[in-house]
Amino acid sequence: MHLIDIQHLTKDFDDTRALGDVSFYIDENEFITLLGPSGCGKTTLLRILGGFETPDAGAISLNGKNILNVPAYEREVNTVFQHYALFPHFNVFDNVAFGLKMKKMDPIKIHEKVEKALKMVRLEAYSSRRIHQLSGGQKQRVAIARAIVNEPKVLLLDEPLAALDLKLRQDMQYELKELQRNLGITFIYVTHDQEEALTMSDTIVVMNEGNILQIGTPVDIYNEPKTKFVAHFIGESNIIPGIMNNDYLVTFENQTFTCVDAGFEKNQPVSVVIRPEDITLKKTKGLINGVVDAITFKGVHYEIIVYVGDKEYVIHSIYPKDVGDKVSLHFDAEAIHVMHDV
Repeated sequence: MHLIDIQHLTKDFDDTRALGDVSFYIDENEFITLLGPSGCGKTTLLRILGGFETPDAGAISLNGKNILNVPAYEREVNTVFQHYALFPHFNVFDNVAFGLKMKKMDPIKIHEKVEKALKMVRLEAYSSRRIHQLSGGQKQRVAIARAIVNEPKVLLLDEPLAALDLKLRQDMQYELKELQRNLGITFIYVTHDQEEALTMSDTIVVMNEGNILQIGTPVDIYNEPKTKFVAHFIGESNIIPGIMNNDYLVTFENQTFTCVDAGFEKNQPVSVVIRPEDITLKKTKGLINGVVDAITFKGVHYEIIVYVGDKEYVIHSIYPKDVGDKVSLHFDAEAIHVMHDV
């Protein structure tokens, strides 16, 4: 049995459909990320799971029990919000202990649980600090400690790293994943940041316009996008119109290539996806030839724009080229991903 089962959720706000017949399941101890652009429905879905919104239709079960009629404070779910929602007039200890005190738990037990939670987020030495004395990353950890001290089955995280600078955000990505492993509970994480999703997730749910477009592991989502939207949204992609001649044989740019895809109709129009890092540039003529139009240094690689006729290709390479260079594009059969022309 799955930990969470979501069936046919719909939600409208006036004339806007926030969720359209959304169904999927979440397993125990899974780090699952709801990924998509602003307005795609991911935060609405998270708020429904947390009990802060009510769907127009559908059902959600937790451990086989319908929770839609269970108030937020009675669900075995806790939420970490983007802006942390910490109490500025409390110190760290009292912020973390707040929920336990509201439950009128024994003070000795509260102290034990809060100390344990602070140790998990490496803030045991900060229990008497005021909130204004903390850095952004420390505040984020306090918010997480306040959520996990209640020992929920599920932790909901609504873009909790959005307010942090790049370096701290990257550090916290690894800390969150390690914390999830140590806690052994399910994390449901909302973000529009593809790198965050790829770095931390066991499973990614890609959403757009209230619908789920694809569910899979980070490797599957990146290497096997099912739609043009997913291919564009998860990293950079070169998407080229083509024709699937037969299984394992595709034509694009007036050339025929061997590929690893099958199951299409003969001579079916398709879209071909090739990631920028899978293309090698050579100065000798090949099957696909073009001219370097621009080059930008990105730190770990050069981003090179090559025009083949009026078609723009993006290539990531550790080897620079000069604007105006005539080059040929080379890639392996495994680099060619064929998807339905949608």
